[in-house]
Order: sequence, then structure tokens, then C-alpha cells
Amino acid sequence: MLLLEEFLPFRLVVLASSVGQGFTRLYTQRFGVGLPEWRVIAMLGQHGTLTSKAVGERTFMHKTMVSRAVSDLERDDLVVREPNRADKREVFLSLSEKGQRVYAEIVPLAREYATRLTADLTKEDLAALDRIVAILHERSGEVFSAERRE
Repeated sequence: MLLLEEFLPFRLVVLASSVGQGFTRLYTQRFGVGLPEWRVIAMLGQHGTLTSKAVGERTFMHKTMVSRAVSDLERDDLVVREPNRADKREVFLSLSEKGQRVYAEIVPLAREYATRLTADLTKEDLAALDRIVAILHERSGEVFSAERRE
């Protein structure tokens, strides 16, 4: 028998959902963007200019989800598309001035949310959490790759 409440993948999904929903409420109410749009804004705010493919790879979002988010952000004047002169099939994405202002307003909210979320954790707890998350992320890639080969 599998006790779902004790199954690590289930616990991680529930945790991610719970943590994500709390933060999503903050930026959705204030800026009118959803989770996929926020991820695109965050990636472009962090890296400057990226292709849609790079955004998808870095956020683990499917290309259609990235495409929809980018279209919505472009419609709202938050993202600008620039053609890649070397490869006409590809475009470069960056934040517009309005998008940069939104990013600048969301970042402090994100930091405050993370600080409040981890307020009861010691520095040692945070270091252990970072280490565990990194290990699980690496192992999940290895396990997934091994299963694909089998």
C-alpha cells in the first residue's frame, strides 16, 4: 500500500502548490499576471534577453505555455519581441520599460514573501534545505533519464 501523504513526490507537489498559490495571489491581484507570465517576467528580469526556448528550459514550462504567456505579456506591453537576424525562426524576448517597472515592483514582494515563509528556519535549516533541494533536483533528472533509457 502507498500512503500518498507520506510519498515524497506527492508531498513536494503539494508543498510547491501551497507555496506558489500564496505568492500567486500577491502578484495576480496587484499586477494582473498569472504564474506562467510571472515566470517569463522573472526570467527576463534576471537575464535580460532570452529566446522563448531558453525561457521554457529555465522555467520547465512547455513551449505552448511560454508562447501563450509571452503573447499575453506582449499584448499588455510588458514584453518586447525582437527578431533574430541570424535565425528568422527565433525571436529574442526582453522586458519593455513597463515590464521592467513591474519586475522592479514584484521583486521586493517576492523577497518579502520568501523571508516570511522561512522566518522560523535557522540559517542551518536554510542551508540544509538548499542542499536537499539541489540534491533532489539533480537526482530527479538522473532518475528520469535512466527511466527514459529503459
